[in-house]
Amino acid sequence: METISYHPVGVVHSSFKEPEGTPIQPKAARGVEGVVELRPKFTAGLKDLDGFSHIILVYHMHLSESYRLEVKPFLDNKLRGLFSTRAPKRPNPIGISVVKLQRIDGNTLHVTDLDILDGTPLLDIKPYVPPFDEPEEIRIGWLEGKVHRVTDKRADDRFDF
Repeated sequence: METISYHPVGVVHSSFKEPEGTPIQPKAARGVEGVVELRPKFTAGLKDLDGFSHIILVYHMHLSESYRLEVKPFLDNKLRGLFSTRAPKRPNPIGISVVKLQRIDGNTLHVTDLDILDGTPLLDIKPYVPPFDEPEEIRIGWLEGKVHRVTDKRADDRFDF
């Protein structure tokens, strides 16, 4: 299998127009509001989603054009293997964000804690379910001792290659 293609189900609208200065994770975007606009033909798929407080947005990082297998992530200054980071430039530029669902109006989802660039194509929406999504025994590798800094960190130009 060489080619896999996806078609956006919608688009994300946010106040972030450029990568630089964007929060690097939803936790760093606490209270940041945005809108997810689903294509009208997918509106029926939103049935029952309003019962969930948080959702997982799966999206295509449309401004990501290249990648390197070793990168300096935002929370570190050492070269790390790409797959041990959440760097935005990847072989398949797919992003995920867990955001808080405020309300649904027709085909429009109002969300907070949004760390996604304006105009980002949305690939999928899934409900966030802690008993499914939170494993019990966790190791966080090189990020140990660094994750507390995420709320103060914003994207810079380190991935402008």
